Amino acid sequence: MKHTTILLNNLSVSIRFSSFERNSAGEYHAFIEGSNMLLNAETQYANIGKALKHLAAEILPASATLVLKRYFVSDAVNHEPFLRNAGSTHAAVSVVQQPPVNGAKVALWAYFVENATVTPNGENAIAMERSAYRHLFDMQMHNHKPCEFMQTEAILCHYTGKLQNDGCTLAANAIRTWIYVQGVDTHYAGMVKARKLYFHELGLSKRTHYLASTGIEGKYIHPETTVLMDAYAIAGIGAEQITYLKGSTHLNPTHEYGVTFERATAVDYGDRRHIFVSGTASIDNTGQIVAPLDIGRQTERTLENIEVLLGEGGATMTDVAQMTVYLRDTADCRTVSMYLEGAYPNIPKVIVWAPVCRPGWLIEIECIAVCGTGNSKFAVF
Repeated sequence: MKHTTILLNNLSVSIRFSSFERNSAGEYHAFIEGSNMLLNAETQYANIGKALKHLAAEILPASATLVLKRYFVSDAVNHEPFLRNAGSTHAAVSVVQQPPVNGAKVALWAYFVENATVTPNGENAIAMERSAYRHLFDMQMHNHKPCEFMQTEAILCHYTGKLQNDGCTLAANAIRTWIYVQGVDTHYAGMVKARKLYFHELGLSKRTHYLASTGIEGKYIHPETTVLMDAYAIAGIGAEQITYLKGSTHLNPTHEYGVTFERATAVDYGDRRHIFVSGTASIDNTGQIVAPLDIGRQTERTLENIEVLLGEGGATMTDVAQMTVYLRDTADCRTVSMYLEGAYPNIPKVIVWAPVCRPGWLIEIECIAVCGTGNSKFAVF
């Protein structure tokens, strides 16, 4: 994995991106952030857009196709006018109100794949095709029912139907979800209950498997939306290509404290392995919080847990393509930023304000890793 940083001083923007290059297809994950917080929102969005175009046209290979964009924004409702053209390409687009803690109005995660065909696949959804697989990105799924339980149930039902239209099922093909809950301290429990019951109906249990996931504070453009979900699935994947990572020396099974997600999921191809690490916090293998009220030690333990999960999947932190860091308290920004810049200065990352589902967790981190440990009996990525 190669990590690169580019400063576009004329735009007051930095681009940090990772490159995993193979003959069959290179993959590129980029975080684009502004550095001049005095610029107004319209200008910051315009500069992010120009930086993305520069990355695509001048830096990445011409064969690299934009697959996914996720905007982390400080004020989703008022920024909606600047996001209207966000879906002008075929790329999947996600918008979540999780303010970058550096004071910027917006930060962007962009994902590119070489030699891929991207086509619309319904509302806020795309299919990325290459090799033997169709990679399905369904973004911004939400519902206007009156409570988080009913919204979650409706979203999962809609997503299951969407997968069926693509010849897929939730159990066999869904790899990763991101679930954003407005007012996570009060509304998370309802989402968890609905998800647990729905999974049970479909046969997803502690004896089978769940999905890698992050459940975290987040708001949408529509303020009445309590639950918002993004999801990733793969059509054409086989069960033998998917491994669920536990990290049992450091983390307990999630069902022990009533939630239903996998700690991490590895997907094998003929030429590489993808590892999707769920939102991970400072927890031990009995489910207890490690180092309450100590952001420094919680950061260390969270990353230690991630290293264990990656190691179980045959990867290390050097294979991490991107990292998203969620903080409960923005006052912890400097401590966490200094630690990450010291320990992992090159990994593309963003730090945002988003309280974790348990108040005692001060930090949560998710990441995606790509390593060259492939299995030749499978089709390449």
